[in-house]
Amino acid sequence: MTPLINELSRSWIDGAFRTFHGTLRGLSDPYPVHEDPAGASDYDVIHQADLMQLRYYPAQGRPKATPVVLVYALIKRPFILDLMPGRSVVESLTRQGFEVYLTDWVPPARKDNWRGFDDYVNCELYDAIDAVTHHAGVQQVNMLGYCFGGLLSVIWTALYPDAVKNLVTLATPIDAGVEGNPLYTLAARLPDQVLDSILDLHGNCPAALINGWFTAMAPVHHALSKYLDLHKNKLGVGYVEMFARFERWMNSDVPLAGGIFREMVEQVFRANRLMSSEFRIGSGTVDLKKIICPLLNIIATYDDVVPVGASIPLLDLTASLDGRNLMYPAGHIGSTVSTSAHKKLWPAVGAWLAERDN
Repeated sequence: MTPLINELSRSWIDGAFRTFHGTLRGLSDPYPVHEDPAGASDYDVIHQADLMQLRYYPAQGRPKATPVVLVYALIKRPFILDLMPGRSVVESLTRQGFEVYLTDWVPPARKDNWRGFDDYVNCELYDAIDAVTHHAGVQQVNMLGYCFGGLLSVIWTALYPDAVKNLVTLATPIDAGVEGNPLYTLAARLPDQVLDSILDLHGNCPAALINGWFTAMAPVHHALSKYLDLHKNKLGVGYVEMFARFERWMNSDVPLAGGIFREMVEQVFRANRLMSSEFRIGSGTVDLKKIICPLLNIIATYDDVVPVGASIPLLDLTASLDGRNLMYPAGHIGSTVSTSAHKKLWPAVGAWLAERDN
C-alpha cells in the first residue's frame, strides 16, 4: 500500500496547490486570462467583443448547410469542449461535416459588474450570432448550449426564434425548484445581506466562491476518489494526459458578472421564473412557448450539478413539434469527454442535426 499512498499524497498535494492558485486568481481583479492548452482542433478568432471572442473551427470535408454555434458556460474556460484528440466535442462535430463556432467568454473585471442577462444575450450573444451568419453566409444557425450556456441558448432561441434552425441543449438547468440539489437550495436561500456583501466587496461573484460551491457538491470525489481512479488507470493510453488537462480545466473558474449573478439568484433559484414564463430580461419577458424549432434536450442521468429533474421540463415548456429528451448514462462532464460519449452520444447528436440540415 505504501507506493499507492505516496502517489496519492503527491497527487493530492499537487491538486491542493492548483486549487490554492485558483483561489488567488478568483480574488484578483482584473482576472488574469491564461492561455488554454492546445486542444484537438485548430481555430481562428472571427469576432471580438467586450466579453467574448468567437472561435471558428472549419468542417472536415464538405460542410453541412447549417453551422453549429456552441454556447459555453460563463464560469470556466471552454477548452473542456476541445480537450484532446478523441475526447473533443468540437472534433466530433467538425469530422461529421459541421462548421463550428464556439463562444469564448472573456472573464469580467470589476467594471463589468453591471452586466446581466440583457447584456449577455441581447448584446454579446446577438452580435456573435450576427457574426456567424455573415461569416458562414446563412440566415439560421444550429445552437448547442452546455450547462449555463444551455440556459443562454434557450433564452436566445425564445427571443429570436427565426434565427435558430435546431436547438440542442446539454445538461441545462430549467427547473430550479427540483428537490435534493444542495447547490440550488443554497442559492435559493442566500440572504440578501450575503448577496449584497459579496457584490459590494468583489463587484462580481469571485471564481474561488464558484469553485468552492461545486467542490462542496462532491467532496469525496475532489479529495480522494479521482486520485484512486488516476492510480487505477495510469497505464491506460492517454489517461494521465487527460487527467492533467481535466484538472487544469476544473481549476479554470472565472468570476461571474455581478448583474447576472444577482439575476440568477433572484429570478432562477428563488422565483423559478423560467417555469412560469415570467423571467424578465431587458424590458420584456422570456416565453419558452416561442421556441418552435426542433429540440434535442440531452440529459446526463448521473449529473450531480444539473439533476435530471431540472432539465426534463424544458420540452413541455416549448412549442416544438419535433422535440426529444435524450437520456444518456453519464455525469455532468462525462457527457463531453468520456470515451463512451464520443463513441455513442456525439455521433448520435451529429446524425440528429444532419437529418434536419435542409
